[in-house]
Amino acid sequence: MRILPLSEENIRLAAEALRAGHLVAFPTETVYGLGADAFNVSALAKVFAAKGRPRFDPLIIHIARPRDLEQVADLSALDRESREKTRALGLGLWPGPLTLILPKRPEVPDLATSGLPSVAVRLPDHPAAQRLILLSTGAVAAPSANPFGYLSPTRAEHVRDQLGEAAAFILDGGRTRVGVESTVLDLCSGPPRILRPGGSSRERIEGIIGPVEFPAQGTAPSAAPGRPLSPGQLKGHYAPRTALSLHSREEIIDLADNPLEGFLFFDGPSRETWFQRAGQFREGQGLPGESRIRTLSEGGNMTEAAANLFDLLHRLDRLGLCRIRAEKVPETGLGAAVNDRLRRAAAGSNPEQAGPGA
Repeated sequence: MRILPLSEENIRLAAEALRAGHLVAFPTETVYGLGADAFNVSALAKVFAAKGRPRFDPLIIHIARPRDLEQVADLSALDRESREKTRALGLGLWPGPLTLILPKRPEVPDLATSGLPSVAVRLPDHPAAQRLILLSTGAVAAPSANPFGYLSPTRAEHVRDQLGEAAAFILDGGRTRVGVESTVLDLCSGPPRILRPGGSSRERIEGIIGPVEFPAQGTAPSAAPGRPLSPGQLKGHYAPRTALSLHSREEIIDLADNPLEGFLFFDGPSRETWFQRAGQFREGQGLPGESRIRTLSEGGNMTEAAANLFDLLHRLDRLGLCRIRAEKVPETGLGAAVNDRLRRAAAGSNPEQAGPGA
């Protein structure tokens, strides 16, 4: 697997690899994706094999231009109101971290949609991703470039360290800007409903199309028991290899310090309150190399917190700790996506050992 800096020449090289049926890892504004030609069944099968991903979990297809949506989605199968909402969302939030669930065209292989009659589509807000898609086949299926169930990659080195030689190339665009996956919105089945919170907040979506359904935690709709309608719906997902427990602010600031545990705080005030109660440990002390005390956003900025989430979890996961203690963030804006990832990480990382608040 070769890591290539972003350049027109290297994007063209990667596009040739996609057209030849190989896999390519590339940056988007959310996380790095593991891309394959969306119309090539053999290439799609390589994605599932490389990630160890169950075939009942559908892939997201990435396009580069709004007009390419109808290559993969059958908009004529929608009622008039849903078509108007699809158009409004495309104008207002594409390119960007929003995936739409729409009726699929027959040309899209069933493997890409896990046999569902719908397809997940988005237009990423990253010029290199758009250029790669345009130069390849115009539609690239790309789940996150990590083993199934583990932390999503926000840097090229995360992909290299987790997937080894699975991809022909990794296009290195530095750290991703948004840092959490796209919001998934279902427009196929009745009123619009969020299947996975992500980089486009519920508030922004409702500002464009009005109220949307947002299933309560643990009640995400599915095509059948254990068969999700979209990626990221499984209870245990986005997990570090280190066990993770999730705590409210009130819980985490009362926890005793343990040199074998890492802490992930939402903001500086939470961390400083814990310092005062737990003892004299300070960030940058206590462990050689990296600190085991991390903060998503010193000033409590939710956009910054989301962008830092996976990167900081990767750092803590490399320290050989027995557990990571993470603080829930306020459930507003991108906070819904951050908490969703933390809840699934807690459920997916040694759930039988999960501590209080997990």
